[in-house]
Amino acid sequence: MRIVLCYPVESSHLAQIQAAWPEAEIVDAGQEHIANEISRADIYCGHAKVPVPWKKVVDAGRLRWIQSSAAGLDHCLVPSVIASDILVSSASGVLAKQVADHTMALLAGMLRNLPTFFRAQQKREFIRQPTRDLHGITIGIVGLGGNGRRIAKVLKPFETTIIATDWYSENKPDYVDELLPPDALDELLPRVEVLILTAPLNKQTRGMIDARRLRMLPKDAVLINVARGPLVVEDDLIEVLESGHLWGAALDVTESEPLAQDSRLWEIPNLIITPHVGGQRASRIDDMTNLFCKNLQLYQAGKPLINRVNKQLGFPEPGAMLEN
Repeated sequence: MRIVLCYPVESSHLAQIQAAWPEAEIVDAGQEHIANEISRADIYCGHAKVPVPWKKVVDAGRLRWIQSSAAGLDHCLVPSVIASDILVSSASGVLAKQVADHTMALLAGMLRNLPTFFRAQQKREFIRQPTRDLHGITIGIVGLGGNGRRIAKVLKPFETTIIATDWYSENKPDYVDELLPPDALDELLPRVEVLILTAPLNKQTRGMIDARRLRMLPKDAVLINVARGPLVVEDDLIEVLESGHLWGAALDVTESEPLAQDSRLWEIPNLIITPHVGGQRASRIDDMTNLFCKNLQLYQAGKPLINRVNKQLGFPEPGAMLEN
């Protein structure tokens, strides 16, 4: 059994993985060698940020299981993998608390108009400007997976009304007021003051927040994207922000990363940009390794994996998701 890794492990993590499967060969490929090493893997855990020859890997017929070290699966869930017998499991929920922390920071920053006050501070201006409230507002969440559920749970005590869309609309938690199917997005948009994106990136969600849908939001609504950049058509967002229809937006992710220096997004005053740091956490690699080792034990025992992905949908089914 050859287990190939492509996430930033240290010696302690390698030892933990080896202990979970003593007979296995553990290969720390890293980003530099993953494209070559993955074709000789039986099990792969990681998030390759370099091109991977997935069709070649599938055709080789050796890889049995992909454990993504990210919640998003757009880096590995390509057509050849979807059509294969390869198992896929995600890291959904592993970083949900940190993504919720970051979402709260972005949301509070936008509602309390911090971009305006930061610019005023640089000019030494002590002038009151309008602000908005978090308590009592209506929030829409698109995608109620591990991150979406944690965000909803954190926001609910602020006396908010939470309306969400999700593929499994029958699986509503108590802290969500209304759970709609994904095709009800147009119904949700006019009803919310804040729209938070936590959906996976796939062919159904790519570009789904375009000019038409941005203008379906009430005037002075706020958009928060902590999912994947391509969910939003950036040129349309720029146009709608510059038109004054939205109060503002906060993006932890962009269509291309890093964001180009000449992007017009940098110049928009009512916009917060952070460089895809929503999942940062001191214990991130420890937490990911703990999940992988639990799944290694389940895999050896022939039991269902935590966060096993429905490859046609692109995310775990509710009964398989990591509890958080």
